[in-house]
Amino acid sequence: MAFLGTLCLILVLTTLAGNFANRLGVPAVIGELLIGIVIGPAILNWVQLNSLVSLFSDIGVVILMFLGGLESDLKLLVKYLKPAIIVATSGVIFPVLIMGAVSWWWGFSALEALFIGVIFSATSVSISVAVLKEYHALGTREGATILGAAVADDIIGVILLSLMISLLASQGIQTAGSQPALGLVLLEQVAFFGGTYLLVKWVAPYLMHLSERLVMASSVTIMSMVICLGMAWLADIVGLSGAIGAFFAGIAVANTPYRHTLADHVEPLGNAIFIPVFFVSVGLNMTLAHLGENMGLIVTLTILACLTKLIGCGLGARLSQFSWMSSTVIGTGMIARGEMGLITAQIGHQAGLMSNTSYSAMILVIILATILAPLFLKPALKHMPVAPQA
Repeated sequence: MAFLGTLCLILVLTTLAGNFANRLGVPAVIGELLIGIVIGPAILNWVQLNSLVSLFSDIGVVILMFLGGLESDLKLLVKYLKPAIIVATSGVIFPVLIMGAVSWWWGFSALEALFIGVIFSATSVSISVAVLKEYHALGTREGATILGAAVADDIIGVILLSLMISLLASQGIQTAGSQPALGLVLLEQVAFFGGTYLLVKWVAPYLMHLSERLVMASSVTIMSMVICLGMAWLADIVGLSGAIGAFFAGIAVANTPYRHTLADHVEPLGNAIFIPVFFVSVGLNMTLAHLGENMGLIVTLTILACLTKLIGCGLGARLSQFSWMSSTVIGTGMIARGEMGLITAQIGHQAGLMSNTSYSAMILVIILATILAPLFLKPALKHMPVAPQA
C-alpha cells in the first residue's frame, strides 16, 4: 500500500509540472521528466525506481505508443516506409562512428567505445510521440517518417546488440544469461511482422467486432487493451521493444470503426495513471555520482548524442527529398534515447563491458539527451504545417 502514496505524489507533481511547463510554452513532457530527477536519487531521493514503479512505467510507454498508433495513418506510414529506412540507417551510422571514435579518443578501449556508439544508435520515439501528439503532428508525413524510422531503428539496434554480444563472447567476456543466435532472432522478428500484417488485415477487425457483441461493460475497450498488451508481449519475446508491438496494435485497431471511441476511453486511462509514471521513471534513473570527474565526457557525449541524430537522420530525410525544415523536424524527432538507450547500456554493464563509473556517465547522457529532445522538437514543429500531408 505504500506505493499508493508514491503514485499519488507522482500524479500530483507531474500534473503541476505539466501545467507550469505549458504556461511557459514548454512541452509538458519536460516538466514531468524534471520531476523524476527532482524526487529521485539525483536530488531529493523521495522515490526510487523499484519494481512497482518500473511496472507502471512499462505499462505507461505501452499505452502511449498504442495511442500513437491509434492516431497514425497506415497509408501514410506505408507511403513513407522507404525514407523511414534511409533515415533510420543514417541515424545509426553517425552515432556509431562518431561517438565511438570520440569515446576511443577519450581513453575507452576499442570494444567499449564501439559499444558506446551502439548505445547511442538507439532511438526511443516514445518521448517524441508525446510531443507530436501534443502539437497534433502525428498525422503528417514527417510524423509518419519518424514513427517508421523508429521501428527500423529498433530492428537495426537488435542486430547491433547481437553482434556486440558475439564480439564479447569472442573476447572471452561472459554475458549475463544465454543469448539466442542472430539468425533465430531475425527469423522471429520476420514472423512477428508477418503476424502484424494478419492482425491489421483480419484479426483485429474480427476481435473488435466480436467484442461489441459481448454483454459486458467496456468490452470494446477491454478487447483493444488485450490486443495492445498481447502485441507488446510478443514484440518483447522476439527481441523488439514492447512499445513497437503496442504501436502496431494501435494501428490495427485504428483500422476499425472503433478508433475514435477507443481514443476517448484509453487516453484518459493512460494520462491519469501510467504515462506520467513512465516520464518520471526516466528521471529516476539519473544520479549525480561521479558527476564532477566525468563532466567533460558527459557534456561532450550529450552534445554529440543530439547532433549525430539531428544531422544523421536529418541528412537521411534530405536524401529522401524532404525540405530542410522537414528534415530538421525528423532529425530532432529521433534524438531521444529514453528506455531503448537505458536498456542497451544496462546490457553492456551486466556483461561487464562498462565500469560502474562509465555506466553512470552513460545513463546521465541518455537522460540529458532525452530531456533536450522535446526542447528541440517544439520550435522545429512551429515552422512546419501540422495538417496531414499526402
